[in-house]
Amino acid sequence: MLRYQVESPRALLTIDDPERRNPLSNTLMNELAVAIERAAADPDVRVVVITGAGDRAFSAGGDLAGDFVDEPDARHSAGRALANLFRTMRGAGKPIVARVNGHALAGGFGLAAACDIVVAVEEARFGLPEINVGLWPMTITAVLQRCTPHKALLELMMTGRLIEAAEARQLGVVSRVVPAGQLDVVVDQVVGALASKSPVVLRLGRDAFYSVEDLNFNDALEVLHQGLVEVSGTDDAAEGVAAFLEKREPQWKGK
Repeated sequence: MLRYQVESPRALLTIDDPERRNPLSNTLMNELAVAIERAAADPDVRVVVITGAGDRAFSAGGDLAGDFVDEPDARHSAGRALANLFRTMRGAGKPIVARVNGHALAGGFGLAAACDIVVAVEEARFGLPEINVGLWPMTITAVLQRCTPHKALLELMMTGRLIEAAEARQLGVVSRVVPAGQLDVVVDQVVGALASKSPVVLRLGRDAFYSVEDLNFNDALEVLHQGLVEVSGTDDAAEGVAAFLEKREPQWKGK
């Protein structure tokens, strides 16, 4: 079950099955992808926030009691659904914030890591316990390997060990760790900060950031040079420089 709410300037996507710790079924992952596309197309939405219902779990990962591993085809379908979700998130063109209200395990760990900014409560635990039930975190490796030291990540995969939010931050998965009572305050601050920036520059910069992560140094410099040309040619770049020189707040046009 997924709840979609627009609270301008954000779209809030809530995985709403707290009794089962917000599992990721094939249906839910497909709904998340559709919801992100919907938010990306909505001019009133500047930031997407993903969270879980309740205060126990962001998401405990794949729905093992549902359609996640019922049949070989279902397993493949689950992998495709999750891969499609990650591709949709990467191409959204808008900042995605994870509001990690509780444990983020297995696919839930991967979902959080796939967000651009991750704000987690101190009590949250992160881990990859798939090995304990004879599975392996295949699809989410593509996300986690890009933001986590390889030796540390492989140890988590091979042992299923859970880690605290503070260690997840040290490993580069979590952006901020906050007391539970401050979660919404900090998320609001992050959303406000993002919404105050030029949406077109955020989109171009975010796209460039991800597009060069697998390139060699010289190829990355070429791509980033083209990105600089494109950003510099926007109306918002001209407005931002003018506002700086005139000592006033910029009025973004989003183009």
